[in-house]
Amino acid sequence: MLCGLCFDEDEHLDCFRRKRDEALNKSGNRGKGDVRGGKNKFRLWQAYPIIDWPRKHSLTHTEIGMLWTPSSPPTTLIGGAPYTARLDLGFFKPVDSFIDSPRASYGVQMAPLIQKYCKCQPEKTSESSPHISRDDSKVAILHSSSAASTQWPAGEASPAMWNSRAPVAVLLAALLYSVALVPAQGSSPWKTLTGDPPFVVARGGFSGLFPGFSSAAYNLALITSVQDVVLYCDVQLTKDGAGICFPDLLLNNNSNVDQVFVKKEKTYPVNGVRTKGWFSIDYTLKDLANVFVTQGVYSRANSFDANMYPILTVEDVAKQFAPPALWLNIENNMFFAQHNLSMRNYVLSVSKKVVINFISSPEVAFLNSFKARVSPSTTNLVFKFLDEAKIEPSTNQTYGSLSKNLTFIKTFASGIIVPKTYIWPVTMDNYLEPHTSIVSDAHKAGLTVFVSGFFNDVPFPFNYSYDPVSEYLSFFDNNNFSVDGVLSDFPITPSAAIDCYAHPEKNASVPDAPLVISKDGASGDYPGCTYLAYMHAIEDGVDVLDCNVQMSKDGIPFCSSTINLIDSTAVAQSRFNNYSMVVPEIKVGSGIYTFSLTWDQIKTLKPSILSPQRSYTLFRNPRFKSAGSYLNLSEFLTMAKNSSSLSGVLISIEYAAYLAEKKGLSVTDAVITELNKAGYGNQTKLDVMIQSTNSSVLMKFKEETKYKCVYKIEEKIGDALEKTVEDIKKFANAVVVNKASVFPENQAFITRATDVVKTFQGSEIPVYVELFSNEFVSQAWDFFSDSSVEINSYVTGAGVDGVITDFPKTAARYKRNRCLSYKVTPAYMSPVQAGSLVQVVSPVYLPPAEAPNPVLTESDVIEPPLPAAKIALAPGPSSGSTVSPPPLPNGQPKNAVCFLLSTLAMLSTSLFLL
Repeated sequence: MLCGLCFDEDEHLDCFRRKRDEALNKSGNRGKGDVRGGKNKFRLWQAYPIIDWPRKHSLTHTEIGMLWTPSSPPTTLIGGAPYTARLDLGFFKPVDSFIDSPRASYGVQMAPLIQKYCKCQPEKTSESSPHISRDDSKVAILHSSSAASTQWPAGEASPAMWNSRAPVAVLLAALLYSVALVPAQGSSPWKTLTGDPPFVVARGGFSGLFPGFSSAAYNLALITSVQDVVLYCDVQLTKDGAGICFPDLLLNNNSNVDQVFVKKEKTYPVNGVRTKGWFSIDYTLKDLANVFVTQGVYSRANSFDANMYPILTVEDVAKQFAPPALWLNIENNMFFAQHNLSMRNYVLSVSKKVVINFISSPEVAFLNSFKARVSPSTTNLVFKFLDEAKIEPSTNQTYGSLSKNLTFIKTFASGIIVPKTYIWPVTMDNYLEPHTSIVSDAHKAGLTVFVSGFFNDVPFPFNYSYDPVSEYLSFFDNNNFSVDGVLSDFPITPSAAIDCYAHPEKNASVPDAPLVISKDGASGDYPGCTYLAYMHAIEDGVDVLDCNVQMSKDGIPFCSSTINLIDSTAVAQSRFNNYSMVVPEIKVGSGIYTFSLTWDQIKTLKPSILSPQRSYTLFRNPRFKSAGSYLNLSEFLTMAKNSSSLSGVLISIEYAAYLAEKKGLSVTDAVITELNKAGYGNQTKLDVMIQSTNSSVLMKFKEETKYKCVYKIEEKIGDALEKTVEDIKKFANAVVVNKASVFPENQAFITRATDVVKTFQGSEIPVYVELFSNEFVSQAWDFFSDSSVEINSYVTGAGVDGVITDFPKTAARYKRNRCLSYKVTPAYMSPVQAGSLVQVVSPVYLPPAEAPNPVLTESDVIEPPLPAAKIALAPGPSSGSTVSPPPLPNGQPKNAVCFLLSTLAMLSTSLFLL
């Protein structure tokens, strides 16, 4: 029984509610900004594995349909996501929650089950229509029982909600998800019109992942967002006057209508422009029964398009999902009027059936016609601004001029929607200009301000470093103003930005884990390994500052992201462009290498910022693409030592064997010398970590110093043999693995979680993971194009000990977010469930299966000792180039020989080589 799943088989639901309230009162959390429970918090779905629950309690097929999809095994939710011993929250791991769901309508749907299996009476729900009440002390969400009372035939689920090809259930997940976002008592930190946190408006649901305006998108938005999320519907009218939620007049932009009604496109004038396509006005609602929504943004995954998500009406969205608030956006009213369809009459009619909390339109006359017909306490009229140069048809004024007359807007509307650039203008080269005064002007006029155009997966101004959370924060946590709501295709991101990241406490304690380790400093924003990159990494809150050590011709160790200067500097355009040479041990083809130039020559080179996603035209901070100067190792160590916030430095060494044998340069000796000169050998303030892909390098440091050694495993691995881990532990204190070794991907979908982290941590070897970048194309679809979601999934989901990133500001901010300290983790700060999303992919779009990553063996890590440095001939300029087989990164073969050589044996080997 449902109650038994929570606690005792004999307890009743009201008893749990009383205990819940007692726990809240004891914890002191009620009415103080969150309702997340005290130490007596409850965990749902813990008593039994979810797969056994229907069998244990004899649920009927209809009742299972209310919990899962009837056409799928009862181990699925949200379109087929799998579950383990307990019910997982969609694509997320289980979270603690209270039995009393904030969405009362779901409690109404569950009432028959509660009554049958708990032998307790369902609570009476309000007979009034659902509405939102937000004040300084609470968020009250009231739903009518009629909103969830749809009758279904016996043994069947509602076909619009539970399409057999698109199983999407939110009921149990909504019960699991109980996070109340409420402003703290007293003075509010929010500079919104009311002092409340901004609204999160899910445009078409979670349309950044699933096809917009589909049941899957709306369900996922409810699960992953703040409690009072607003579901947004662009309304189009059908031939028979039904209102459907669809993003465009043209159905073929976001559906398969062109495949169902082949060659039935028509041409109509739309706002004076002849437009060809499949229009909603040419089809009745019955005609559209076999038309399914698809992803309309071509850069997004189309992998869910064959799931046959039906087109939803406004009534479907209101009654099936019972959202905390519903927003109808009305555009092209004049177009519908030209075809004898009245959008005004439709909205008035549907508002008698369901509560509409927001109505927006870019047409003044349309909103004016509602002014006397709606209750301001129930429905907010919002004027939508379009591009500033466009003409508003009712007034014949540009939207830009109307934005200067907000007192006029206030005569018929209570709020406005503006594009982001109305608030933060952007330069031609995509940098922010100073913010305008439109938010404060609107607030003075008594208007709320909503902002549109938030997408995680499009380039935004370089000031945000490809970090969507940073963009949101600039609109409501900037010390000057706060907008009242944001319209987003990825509602999980603003939900976390509002509840977890905004208004951080200045003196809040910061957890030790995970370690935030830089990759060439803040190299996502500045040329790597330059003074600028390191300075900003420290300012951004990095824990461990890294230096990838290279050697100059005259034996000076310095920091550079690569041994090939062509990759990191403008050397190819300098007077040293004829210094190219072929080094098969390092790379295929020619390069200009650090050991070919003296340190004085290298200092004259202009650094170049690396843009690893340039093939997607995603470039990094072009205004600073050649800024900064390189540091030698001594200068780097001094800089780190003078910092008060760092906990350590990481020195990376590669190609040591090649440099010793072929160039007479001992990079290991040079590093040890500089560390000793800088006083790192006898200090305890900063940890010193030596990283290498070579066990031989680490063995030398292990024998000659007390520094921590970090073994970097470049290969993608699925696990490591126990003997291999034992061998690694003899020369390394920690390991670095790539992201794919923790969460393997197939065509940008995570397929599963490996045991790599657990294997190493089981032998007390910390695991650091690289590389975390902010560009959305560097992340799997599972992470919603949000770098913070990705980091969180590796940290709280996989349990990694550190993250290596070229955007340390993002990782450092994540580490300090207050949701990590909540007693109950909100859904938007829960890790994704590895392998769940790919199981929702339409079968026709499933990627082919791939072989699992190989297991790391002893032969992969054991190497002969480092050779002693020889005196090498000075390299000369060369313009030749020959292609050689690709080498190992360290230029040294990994042979299966015993690496536990004594110091005497290593010395003998070195003498023999001489």
